[in-house]
Amino acid sequence: MSTVGSTATGRIEAHGLAIGYRDRIVCRGIELTMPAGSITCLLGPNGGGKTTLFRTLLGLIPPRDGRVTIDGRAIDSMSRLELARRVGYVPQSATPAFSFSAREMVLLGRTAHLGAFGAPGRDDHHIVGQALRSVGIDTLADRPVTELSGGERQLVTIARALAQQSPFIVLDEPTSSLDFGNQIRILRLLRRLADEGHGLIVSTHDPDQALSIADRVAILGQGRLLAVGPPERVITGESLASTYGVEVDVVEVEVGGRRQRLCVPRIDAGGSADRSADGSADGRADGG
Repeated sequence: MSTVGSTATGRIEAHGLAIGYRDRIVCRGIELTMPAGSITCLLGPNGGGKTTLFRTLLGLIPPRDGRVTIDGRAIDSMSRLELARRVGYVPQSATPAFSFSAREMVLLGRTAHLGAFGAPGRDDHHIVGQALRSVGIDTLADRPVTELSGGERQLVTIARALAQQSPFIVLDEPTSSLDFGNQIRILRLLRRLADEGHGLIVSTHDPDQALSIADRVAILGQGRLLAVGPPERVITGESLASTYGVEVDVVEVEVGGRRQRLCVPRIDAGGSADRSADGSADGRADGG
């Protein structure tokens, strides 16, 4: 089934981008192209800058240097509504504070097209129904989101982004706190959305997920963009050891008649295995 608002053109680009806050720069020198119709996965340790980069791409915080463009146009020249029509956002899973129905939550995605005081019409409700069906939760439409499982709530959040009809969707650790089955369902959905034309920018702490679904991988850490390119080139034992401070083997196995790469940590390895990539006992998180 074709998804809501799918597209196959366009790109988000970071040009000489430095990201951070008033008192510190988290990462600088970021050159990155994130095209539609593909999945760009961000990897990196806690504090490496993934969430800060997302906030910058969404226009929530300004670049400290450089710029972000969508189809060649700088995002700081766009209004909030215009930017929302270009880029949707799926935050990390969280328990909702209000007992909205799943349908009402997804309908919030239409705000970018209605304005502050607009009322949804027949077309908006039709788009919401399409979004619910696209992620396979139309039978849950009238259930309060507070009564849904974590995986179901995450699907509601993705459906809300689809109802927004933005060609690009930023997803901040979309499988965090989900059980194994729901992680797989979310990953399959993301791959399908990209194949149907959406440009997805996904952060994850699991390099195996990036190997499974990504077209491109970018690793942030140590205050810079450490590597970017196809997952089979970027995700190596050496790059993971440098990024996370642990010893990892990247091996190839045959699954269902095709070769697949997997990351196998050396649990019994001493030394760096209990230290973060910056040499400290544990990484300091900025939310990323």
